[in-house]
Order: sequence, then structure tokens, then C-alpha cells
Amino acid sequence: MALYSQGSAYARPAIGVFVYFVIAFALGLYFTFAAVQGDYGIFSRAEINADAETLRAQRDSLRVQVSVMENKTKRLSDTFLDLDLLDQQARDVLGYVRHDEIVIR
Repeated sequence: MALYSQGSAYARPAIGVFVYFVIAFALGLYFTFAAVQGDYGIFSRAEINADAETLRAQRDSLRVQVSVMENKTKRLSDTFLDLDLLDQQARDVLGYVRHDEIVIR
């Protein structure tokens, strides 16, 4: 005589299957949240792209400023001297004004 019969009227609830689906659902929610809100998620990617565009614009602006400074440096170098630029720079630095100029501040 067997202690346990296979055809008993009281079947155990499928608690293992329920726990498995709860854990799987929780992991699915976690990974979905991480894909959207996480450090490498969709929203972070959009923010990084916006920051990259801002930095590209700053880079281009700085390149223009550097080219202007390189041009002025070349024009004031020993091999090439622009007297008008030299006069302008000297008057700006020293604060001199010609007698026929009008200064507006």
C-alpha cells in the first residue's frame, strides 16, 4: 500500500509557477525601466545628443575665435607687420585717442 496516492482529491497549488512568473514579471519591469530611464536609456541618449549639439556649436564658435586670433598674430608678427592693426592695438592697450577722434562709450 502506497503512502501517497496519485489521484488524491487535494492537489497542491502551483505556488512555484506563480513565484516564477512574479519574478519574471519583476525582472521584465526592471529591465524596461532601465532601458528607458537608466544611465544608458532612451532619455539619457536624447540628453547626450542635445549636449553634443551644444558642444559642437561651442567648438565651431571657438574655432572662429582661434582663426581670428591666428590672423591677428600673423599680422603682428616679425615677418609681416600691419601698421594699422599695430596702431589700433597700441591705442586700445594704452588708452590713447587722437585729437580728431570722437569716443563713444
